[in-house]
Amino acid sequence: MAGNTITVTDASFEEDVLKNDKPVLVDFWAAWCGPCRQIAPSLEAIAGEHSDKIVIAKVNIDENPQVAAKYGILSIPTMNVYQGGEVVKTIVGAKPKAAIERDLAEFIG
Repeated sequence: MAGNTITVTDASFEEDVLKNDKPVLVDFWAAWCGPCRQIAPSLEAIAGEHSDKIVIAKVNIDENPQVAAKYGILSIPTMNVYQGGEVVKTIVGAKPKAAIERDLAEFIG
């Protein structure tokens, strides 16, 4: 799979996400999470199709617990959209690509 999404860490979160000029959807995931793996191809596709409007980033919560704790991520997959350094939308749970795109319509429409 071509890497349309970016991988973000505790160390790079502020620079990659909070200071980004574009809205950034952050997918909080873990390798052991089946639903997280289910939505990964959809997020890759959205990243490729809408890269001019939104950045799709992934944070592995096992490797980067600080960011997950800071934003109160209790269940995964959770996807937060950050704009101007703030969470402006939260999407919880695995959904089909079309449903994720509907949730993101205000950012990619």
